[in-house]
Amino acid sequence: MLDSRPVDEIHVMRKIVIDGSNTTGFQRTCIVSLGGGITVNGKKVPIQTICLEEDAARKTGENGVTTHYRLDRLCIPLVELATAPTIDSPEEAGEVALAIGRVLRATGRVAHGLGTIRQDLNISTREGALIEVKGVQELELVPKVIEYEIQRQANLIRIRDELAKRGVGKEEFKNDFLDVTEVFGKTKCKIIRDAIKEDKGVVLGVVLPKFGGLLKTELEPSISFGREIAEYAKFWGGVGGIFHTDELPGFGITEIEVERLREVIQADNMDVVVIVADRPEKVRDALHAVVERAKMAVAGVQSETRGAYPDGTTHYSRPRPGAARMYPETDIPPVSITEERLSRIRSQLPEMPDKKISRLMSEYKINRKLAIQMMNSDFTDLFERMAKEFKISATFMAAMLTETLKNLRREGVDVEKLTERHIEETFDLVDKAIAAKEAVPEVWTWLAQHEKATAEEAIRDLGLKMIPRNQLEAIVDRAVKENIELVRRREEDAANLLMGVIMRQVRGRVDAGLANKILKIKIQKHLRETKKKR
Repeated sequence: MLDSRPVDEIHVMRKIVIDGSNTTGFQRTCIVSLGGGITVNGKKVPIQTICLEEDAARKTGENGVTTHYRLDRLCIPLVELATAPTIDSPEEAGEVALAIGRVLRATGRVAHGLGTIRQDLNISTREGALIEVKGVQELELVPKVIEYEIQRQANLIRIRDELAKRGVGKEEFKNDFLDVTEVFGKTKCKIIRDAIKEDKGVVLGVVLPKFGGLLKTELEPSISFGREIAEYAKFWGGVGGIFHTDELPGFGITEIEVERLREVIQADNMDVVVIVADRPEKVRDALHAVVERAKMAVAGVQSETRGAYPDGTTHYSRPRPGAARMYPETDIPPVSITEERLSRIRSQLPEMPDKKISRLMSEYKINRKLAIQMMNSDFTDLFERMAKEFKISATFMAAMLTETLKNLRREGVDVEKLTERHIEETFDLVDKAIAAKEAVPEVWTWLAQHEKATAEEAIRDLGLKMIPRNQLEAIVDRAVKENIELVRRREEDAANLLMGVIMRQVRGRVDAGLANKILKIKIQKHLRETKKKR
């Protein structure tokens, strides 16, 4: 489907994994195809490799130096596609990711839902370095993550240039960690006080020469250079964080303590003093990481692997691995790919996304915008099945599955908890005239909070069962009589105003189109009777 060239023999490799996310200590991976490409907005973006690999365990939390995983995702097969470095903008990256996702969904053989398709973004800028941001789950975040990383690299380059102006070189950094515990003997800072009380707890400090003011520099929204240095200390030292004089006094540390700290450690006002409070071995590892990160700042941007936060900003994750982490899998022999197998696959290729969009428009009479939205959704197959099964308008169902679900998500409804069963049951009730079309958003909101319930239970609990036609006619008749002067004055134009009155009473329990039809009939009948009397 991507015009790639499958290899004739697959060799499985082991990739060393030391963070605990794989119980074997390695992850299996193999190249299955080379080359090819995908066309986006008239530009062909080359595909370098297509790999098959096994997923790692899912991280569920951290507690100090302990990381917790659950194994339900371990060894699930992943398809990994790598594009060539020809994407020129954050927006284009988002469009390419969407186009690849369409091809994957078109196969009908990939799982749906949040987290099943994840983007690893390799980002570099002029004068910067290659940064890999792992595991971006939401497609909408791709451009934002890239924009923030560009901003981060630009700010690190500005810090590099400022350090050069100040005459700071790597040779000025020393791993001389001074014990400053006595400075904080009577501190009101709870973090330091608690750390000192722990068995053998100490406060050690180190000087970052001529770094004054730079740790306050914002690299990304709400993320300072000081926080980035702290991430290194946490990763390599396992400590809770750092304090530095660019942010002090504060956190219960007084100005007098800061002055005493500078005096003891022999730092002037252009220097930054970083302190860490914990057990000695952890503190030394943390401060060593602080010094190494400060040295990197002299060079500019350091190549590394980062993780994404939900807002698109990122955090230090680990160093970028080298080729030495890969070695052959000795327990799996090479797998031959025959021409016969390739011919069979080529004869059974799924429908390509562009053709599917055209067919959806033609077969179900929906507009192009809705067809594209359906193509990009996780419910394409469900939509086609229901469009054939139910007599409801296909346009209505497509709009509900795309625009309405998006609106509910924006309103804070956890739509990921809605299952295909929930959706199909809801449309079945609409098809049988048990529920109104207008009730669908309210029903789905309720079902997202009651995952094990049925759509019928939602209708009953919300009081949204359809009103019988004779009861609706009585409500409309009463509304016309209560607003008789309006009807006489505005005649048929009164329908628009009266619909608001009626729908306030019956919204979600009647078909709005039917209510409008009955109202117009009632108004016309009344006008005819009035003319006869005249």
